[in-house]
Amino acid sequence: MPELLINAKELSKTFGKHAAVNAVSLEVSAGEIYGLVGPDGAGKTTILRLLCGALHPDQGSVTITGLNLAQHVEQARAQIGYLSQRFSLYEELTVMENIRFFAEVRGLAAKAWQPRSQEILDFVGLGEYTQRRAAYLSGGMKQKLGLAIALVNQPKVLLLDEPTTGVDPLTRQDFWQLIIRLAAGGEVAVLVSTPYMDEAARCTRIGFLRGGRMVATGAPAQLCELLAGQIVELAGQPASLLLRLAQADADVLNTQRFGDRLHLRLRPGQTGTAIARLGEQIRAGGGEVSRLAAIPPQLEDVFIALAEEQSA
Repeated sequence: MPELLINAKELSKTFGKHAAVNAVSLEVSAGEIYGLVGPDGAGKTTILRLLCGALHPDQGSVTITGLNLAQHVEQARAQIGYLSQRFSLYEELTVMENIRFFAEVRGLAAKAWQPRSQEILDFVGLGEYTQRRAAYLSGGMKQKLGLAIALVNQPKVLLLDEPTTGVDPLTRQDFWQLIIRLAAGGEVAVLVSTPYMDEAARCTRIGFLRGGRMVATGAPAQLCELLAGQIVELAGQPASLLLRLAQADADVLNTQRFGDRLHLRLRPGQTGTAIARLGEQIRAGGGEVSRLAAIPPQLEDVFIALAEEQSA
């Protein structure tokens, strides 16, 4: 059995009258990538700050590598690498000087961080840039340096708060390859918040947050099964007619644009009937249908459905 490295039970945190986190529990074992997803304000960042000890919960407990965070805060923090959403580098320092600064701030002796520094920078793809000032790094390179700094203390728990927001798609791909390689070693537990569903699909398990509550958890495939048989893809012309008729259909619960196509979420058990009816209505209205068929649900479909359920 993989070692349980993150164990949060019934975490709650209130700011004034606002419940940012409400009785959230989660577990992450070595070798896992656990994704926190949800709309802005769902509580993702607050949970990460509770897990690293930057905030104290009003209720609940956090255990990191078997250490109770409230009772052994320094020992637990020594096991954590944390990359915040707005990580700030010292731009006048070089890549290596930033590594040294943050390592020594964490109390690491030179004999602890120096032998690892080049290895870590090579791992994140910055091995050739040790003497470049951080001010002259691209946005993606700065994020990779942030990851290198989070890894300098050889953490067993890695907490990443939307680490690829604002970087280009290629850099996002590179960054996620690093995360996957870290988890594949089987010794590190990764907890990452992300607004991107393609990133969520790469996670071992996902927790969907809404209004500070955990409303669904599971592997990506398990979550997609929640809407099995309910998603229909519709494409054709004119787009305005297709959208109007789909939104007016009593069996269509939700309509979302996916590029030049529509995804329709239907009432359970009504897919065949609704497809036949919509096809007839579109053609009767002078429209053309190039595709109207049931498809496997995507994570975007699931999260839209979950968000609507919680808002109802």
